[in-house]
Amino acid sequence: MAALEFHDRMLSLGLARVAEQAALASANWVGRGDEKAADQAAVNAMREQLNLLDIAGVVVIGEGERDEAPMLYIGEEVGTGNGPGVDIALDPLEGTTLTAKDMPNALTVIAMGPRGSMLHAPDVYMDKIAIGPGYPEGLVTLDMPPATRVSALATERGCAPSDITVCVLERPRHEDVIAEVRSTGASIRLITDGDVAGVMHCAEPEKTGIDMYMGTGGAPEGVLAAAALKCMGGQFEGRLLFRNDDERRRADKAGVTDLDRTYRRDELVTQDVIFAATGVTGGTLLPGIRREPGWLETTTLLMRSKTGSVRTMSYRTPAV
Repeated sequence: MAALEFHDRMLSLGLARVAEQAALASANWVGRGDEKAADQAAVNAMREQLNLLDIAGVVVIGEGERDEAPMLYIGEEVGTGNGPGVDIALDPLEGTTLTAKDMPNALTVIAMGPRGSMLHAPDVYMDKIAIGPGYPEGLVTLDMPPATRVSALATERGCAPSDITVCVLERPRHEDVIAEVRSTGASIRLITDGDVAGVMHCAEPEKTGIDMYMGTGGAPEGVLAAAALKCMGGQFEGRLLFRNDDERRRADKAGVTDLDRTYRRDELVTQDVIFAATGVTGGTLLPGIRREPGWLETTTLLMRSKTGSVRTMSYRTPAV
């Protein structure tokens, strides 16, 4: 029997519903200080909705390895099984701390592509750099020092480095990067969590004020960010970082053989994908869940790389 074709158009609205329901499930935990409860609610809802879709899905970017995550673990099969084979990359709640503290830019995030379309990234760190669309390929790279990246982008744009804003995760490991970027005159927007959203900000600099993303963060989030930029446009490079033998074994288990390889966006996500993100807390990209007496309202970004289409969808449902 021939393999069923991946019809991204037919599956896209179902994927949006998966993201919406995960966001709605976490709504009651916004600002309540309980990260684990917020995340678990989103995981439960996302898994339940995925299992309603007519797909033979495999989670390739998920909540962790099977012995660490009882649900939506890497390798878990989801869907009814009556449909095309697909890879799924997800973060049921990107920004659990942001949700618990009611801080901006918490999202539910999910991407789907044909089987074999996404890198099975091990749960290690990844060095990342991203810029938006419209620039020559390779304008900025991981091999450049941070200051050189800023200068290259400013020169291409015909502006001063002081007109460039770089998004960086606020971590002690980034102190040198931050200092070097600021030495050029560029400004830094620090984020406490949520580097998928941080990378996505680069795709719409006129809206977000972010021109570039750089720094180290989770490799699984790097694949999700690459999927988003494949839909929105923009460049991304990532290089896996290993701190010990255990992390190298994780890479080997995931099928990664070249530990020093630099991956570009289309090497992390090799085929056309669909991507959905729903705002949990309000942010630059998406408004958060809105409460009215008796109602909840979400806003979801739904994108298809095949057509370059970007939909912003509102969903209103009675509050339970």
